[in-house]
Amino acid sequence: MEFNEIINKRYATKLFNKESIAEDKIEKLKEMIKLSASSFGLQPFKVVIVKDQEIKDKLLPASWNQPQIGSCSHLLIFCAYKNVDERIDEYENMLKATGTPKEKFSVYINMMRDFSKNTPDDRKLIWAQKQCYIALGNALNGAKALGFDSCPMEGFSPEEYAKILELSDDLVPTIVCPIGYAADEPRPKLRFSDKDLFVEL
Repeated sequence: MEFNEIINKRYATKLFNKESIAEDKIEKLKEMIKLSASSFGLQPFKVVIVKDQEIKDKLLPASWNQPQIGSCSHLLIFCAYKNVDERIDEYENMLKATGTPKEKFSVYINMMRDFSKNTPDDRKLIWAQKQCYIALGNALNGAKALGFDSCPMEGFSPEEYAKILELSDDLVPTIVCPIGYAADEPRPKLRFSDKDLFVEL
């Protein structure tokens, strides 16, 4: 499928048919998410993938009982990291493990550390959450490219999700994305005109 066809056919699916997505397709989608762009290449997020129906059913009340949650094949929960310094340490260790000489990456790592040191914790969380949304874009278009559907959702309680999933305090559920095979029909896309969206100087 050409990219233009993918973005035209993709839509926010409101109801799935509960059919399971094959695991090889899930692995391909994970790779697409992993290759998403992110600030510094740091990927300050973790994606919790829920296939278990019992867990999805527990998350349903914390999602305002929206049917996408209970009817999807898999539920992707994009969680932002609060501990950016720890993520930088992990990134530095990965560089070392590849055999990259320290002089090749020390300036870059120091730039990350300066960013972390000079950014208040609440702003760092917002920054990390923005990276979740970038990765979400790959998930949405990647799902359609692989032949299934998706729905980005902010309508849920992050606190309840964290409790039900027993997440560490370091992870903040930011946006969820049910994926599966649609049991509804897309409506015609309604978009603002070019003159409302773009300014050319």
